[in-house]
Amino acid sequence: MLCAIYKSKKKEGMYLYVAKRDYFDEVPETLKMAFGTPNFVMLFNLLGEKKLVRAENQEVLKHIQEQGFYLQMPPKQESLFEQFKAEQKAKQTKNKTALKVR
Repeated sequence: MLCAIYKSKKKEGMYLYVAKRDYFDEVPETLKMAFGTPNFVMLFNLLGEKKLVRAENQEVLKHIQEQGFYLQMPPKQESLFEQFKAEQKAKQTKNKTALKVR
């Protein structure tokens, strides 16, 4: 089964999969508003050998068949502050280990 994949102009990393190109009748109005104007990316064969990067082909297919679309949300990003704290903690641990070895 071919599906059409669109990316959101409003939200980086958000993609919408629908059964047919330019067919959004099954997509709720609230989602259409939140998604913004869909930007066509490509047609994709969900039953082919290629795998989607951030979604399971069968899961996408099931959602399209049951509700008419599949929404792929952007991956969660760790806050920069949390990332910074984790890096600092790793450096401190490394420094403590280096001091014990000497």
